[in-house]
Amino acid sequence: MNAKQDKQVAVRQFINIAKDNGQDQLDREKLAKIRDALIEIAARKEWWGQDTYPAPTGDDLQARYLIHSEPDNSYALYLNVMKPGKKIVPHNHTTWACIAAVEGVESNYLYERTDDGSVPGHATVVQTGMQAVEPGHGIALMPDDIHAVRIEDDNIRHLHMYGRALETLTERMAFDTTNNTCKIMDVGVKTQRSQG
Repeated sequence: MNAKQDKQVAVRQFINIAKDNGQDQLDREKLAKIRDALIEIAARKEWWGQDTYPAPTGDDLQARYLIHSEPDNSYALYLNVMKPGKKIVPHNHTTWACIAAVEGVESNYLYERTDDGSVPGHATVVQTGMQAVEPGHGIALMPDDIHAVRIEDDNIRHLHMYGRALETLTERMAFDTTNNTCKIMDVGVKTQRSQG
């Protein structure tokens, strides 16, 4: 097999692990298995390089590439390439998510919602921790987990795996910690389809 075929086989095997663990009765233990398998394919830096997945140019701080998605938009794997200064506000996903680093450090700030969600547009969240996602390390998030992301020092290349494709997530919430508000979060940058 050549390198491209090796990558395709590894991605398919990873998707199968995600399917085995990411369906019924999802829990943190099953999600950790998906995260750990994602860390393994992220370790193959040669698969995720600049030649196939160029960094954003000009003032753009993020490029997102779709690596795989099932026909029903489930089990969606992306590669994010982000530059220092990129910030993503606290948000949930409404589906499970795992992130693993190919290169660079993504600072993930973890939050917990403290109101009961009964007042539309109002939300209070408190920061509960921070987790660095760097080569050899990842993070696993349940559908209601809330995190914010900052890229602070160097460009990063990170794999992001979701139970459902980002483009289908119409109910995920973005939280404004200053004004104690929340609103539906848009998908952000336009996803590019992977050619590799």
